[in-house]
Amino acid sequence: MSKPVLCALELSDQASDEKVLAQAARLADLEGAQLDVVNVLPDFGESWVSGFFEEHHHQKAVKDTTRRLEDLCKKVLGTERNAKVRHLVATGTAYQEILKVAEKAGSGLIVIGAHKPDLKDYLLGPNAARVIRHSDCSVFVVR
Repeated sequence: MSKPVLCALELSDQASDEKVLAQAARLADLEGAQLDVVNVLPDFGESWVSGFFEEHHHQKAVKDTTRRLEDLCKKVLGTERNAKVRHLVATGTAYQEILKVAEKAGSGLIVIGAHKPDLKDYLLGPNAARVIRHSDCSVFVVR
């Protein structure tokens, strides 16, 4: 069994997320590795913005995001395969949290989308670029 494969999803464009997830699952299956999926929520708790949200807003957002990750994995991978996936929700700056999760899980590979759909032909994307630049493990970029 290899080191886990971490699949970072934005949950903003379903077609792109499905493509990234399917590729991550294929790569994990090739190595017999654990597949982890992560989404990063912004952290509003320590800024003036936090005053606009109810106290339990973050808990609701984590619960909703976890459900969305599970639903996406069931759709793309099937119920049986999804049962073996670790669904993770982090809070903070996307690239920093992806790197923290990868380090904590001992990931051997991070799979990430290249861009947001409106920039697909021009930019790698700031989060993907930063993950690539700062990662201690290999990064597979899905275009």
